[in-house]
Amino acid sequence: MAAKINAEQARQRATEAIREADQADAHAWSLRMEGYGGPAQPSPTIAQCLNGGYGFLEVKCHRCETKASIPLDAIRRPRNTPIWKLEASLKCRSCRKGKYAPPVHMIRLTEQREITPYVWVRPDEER
Repeated sequence: MAAKINAEQARQRATEAIREADQADAHAWSLRMEGYGGPAQPSPTIAQCLNGGYGFLEVKCHRCETKASIPLDAIRRPRNTPIWKLEASLKCRSCRKGKYAPPVHMIRLTEQREITPYVWVRPDEER
């Protein structure tokens, strides 16, 4: 019985250690991207970011400078995909022209949504 309790406690400590390591890895990558602009490789995986508490990726359009926070749990990719591999598939919706949509670059990871993607304005209101 005592061995089972010790195993449970060891498993809990290991889970907490993994969560702390994932949080530190995501935070270090986020600081590197925000402070120095890169390099994006190596980066944590989507699963590591979510496990560490970083649930949003902040991006910015090259052309129109629009910023957006993308929830990582809504991205349709395997959870073991590194964050840097997402950059090629992310495009700006604000300044899309026909089939061409300009690329965006990644700014940082955040724990909560800090940027709302669009401001809702009624058509009859003035901006």
